[in-house]
Amino acid sequence: MVKRKKRQVLKEIKMKQTILIREDLKLPKGKLASQCSHASVEAVLRSNKEKVTKWKKEGMAKIILKVKDLKELQHYNQLAKDSGLVTALIIDAGKTTVEPGTVTTLAIGPDEDEKIDKITKDLKLL
Repeated sequence: MVKRKKRQVLKEIKMKQTILIREDLKLPKGKLASQCSHASVEAVLRSNKEKVTKWKKEGMAKIILKVKDLKELQHYNQLAKDSGLVTALIIDAGKTTVEPGTVTTLAIGPDEDEKIDKITKDLKLL
């Protein structure tokens, strides 16, 4: 009888960043894209360099999700912070389509999929 060794399968840790956008603002496509970009960059600048490097090697996944309003956006920001995740809440300067001081988007991560999914799993894609 030949004994076979069981191959140990290591779970590969995947990284991503999620960006939450307020639906109630009904931003034009260009404004929405720029606000998401601001959030993504700011969160990366605040993040651990090792996490950013791993995320870059995996393709820099970004998931855009929607929330209904400011209150819901702030709720997810607090949940993410309480879980130790890096966040970037974007407040617009008000030079184009929204009033100065309008909170538009929130980026969470980059970090491990599982950590972010614990916070955002119930949200829908934009």
